[in-house]
Amino acid sequence: MLNPLPPLKETPSQTAGPYVHIGMTPSLEAITGPNVKDLGGGPVPGAGPRITLSGRIFDGSAAPVSDAVVELWQADANGDHTAAWARVACDGAGTFVFDTVKPGRVAAPDGTLMAPHVTLWIVARGINVGLHTRLYFDDEADANGTDFILNKIMDPRRRKTLIAAKSQSGGKTTYTLDIRLQGDSETVFFDI
Repeated sequence: MLNPLPPLKETPSQTAGPYVHIGMTPSLEAITGPNVKDLGGGPVPGAGPRITLSGRIFDGSAAPVSDAVVELWQADANGDHTAAWARVACDGAGTFVFDTVKPGRVAAPDGTLMAPHVTLWIVARGINVGLHTRLYFDDEADANGTDFILNKIMDPRRRKTLIAAKSQSGGKTTYTLDIRLQGDSETVFFDI
């Protein structure tokens, strides 16, 4: 090669744009085609007690983010995480809802057991890189207290942004966690 090329600089990530729903959940935009339903739709499979996970996503001015898409990754009650994945779009109030199973404990990188949790990935207009966070359960206080990841968050007040509150209604168990992208009580996000 006569003239070696200098290393190329990375270009900035592109925002997910106003088209997140069109590309990731086309049925919401009445787009039909070869797929009967959106990928990741429907109840999350797996062994364990059925639960509902819900919450709302808010921007830095406390306005709901109506165009976000949230993906969930988790283990089932036995710690098997081979098929536990789902994707939902937020509604006009910024609300997301998953029908899933309560996860069990899985091994941390140091070999200890982590507290039951789900991993959430969020994209929306204006978010250049998908945001990774976790949802832990408030009725797992002992496990949360020794969790490998939660204990990496130095400020205990920030850990609370990852703990979902349990409620019961009509025999159904729901855990609710609101996600704040910026500002007061900003949710902890992980650089993965």
